[in-house]
Amino acid sequence: MVKRKSLQGDYCPSARSLDVIGDWWSLLIVRDAFDGLTRFGEFQKNLGIAKNILSDRLRTLTERGILKVVASSDGGAHQEYHLTAMGRDLFPVMVALRQWGEQYLFKPGEKHSKLVERKTGQAIRLEVRTEDGRSISPEESVILKVPHSP
Repeated sequence: MVKRKSLQGDYCPSARSLDVIGDWWSLLIVRDAFDGLTRFGEFQKNLGIAKNILSDRLRTLTERGILKVVASSDGGAHQEYHLTAMGRDLFPVMVALRQWGEQYLFKPGEKHSKLVERKTGQAIRLEVRTEDGRSISPEESVILKVPHSP
């Protein structure tokens, strides 16, 4: 098996982000953490993931600052995994993935889960905007790349 190349030192913010959360199990664990799951057994049962893979992903997410390990809220011997501020800041990423999936991966009228505001029940939408609040399209943006040193 080929060892995965680390992107930690890459000039691209997308590449560095994917180095931390770039596999589907990690993103599904983060999704479940947003849904309120905190315990190893809850993640394992909900995802149907092998225990060794779950252990590895939880360890990586914890080491990278996405999750933190805390004592059980009920005073039991179990530990819990909670999103850190860094992990909570993945919310727009998760909303963007959800919106993309809703638009392209479901047939019209096909049932799927929905993300809504807890208080009002209104659907949540994410838009890309400039610093001054204007909506912007991909064609109106450009990435200013860092030149590579020889």
